[in-house]
Amino acid sequence: MTEELPRGTARTIRTIQTMRTARIAHIGIAVRNLDEALSLYHDTLGLPLQGRETVESDRVTVAFLPVGDTQVELLEATDPESPVARFIEKRGEGVHHVAFQVDDVEEALRAFRERGFRLIDETPRTGAGGARVAFVHPRSTNGVLIELCEKAAESAAE
Repeated sequence: MTEELPRGTARTIRTIQTMRTARIAHIGIAVRNLDEALSLYHDTLGLPLQGRETVESDRVTVAFLPVGDTQVELLEATDPESPVARFIEKRGEGVHHVAFQVDDVEEALRAFRERGFRLIDETPRTGAGGARVAFVHPRSTNGVLIELCEKAAESAAE
């Protein structure tokens, strides 16, 4: 309920700028073996396989499976020293991160930085599908690795 102010009274309202989050872009799931995981997600659950891609910079091969207005992203490490391999070694297979689609990943990083969150990426980098991505450390986000994801220009209209 808003307080009624006398007519002609000016008041200053402090606004907190927030980033525009369009939706959950995908849920990243770390797996030991992509083909075995596809047996569950594609063959058993019937999710369509949109494609596979190796992201050399992250040392992973990913498979995207659309479901509703989001996707499941399966991640298989291509290097035993990669972050995904270390995640599996420490925690086992399972949910690795939640990716939020944002309009401007740099602005989203700025908002997280200004609010004191610990960033893994200080600047965006190129992820799967040419998206601009950055990660926020799970120690500052209630134990959840958050990916900020800005679609590549050619797929932004989808």
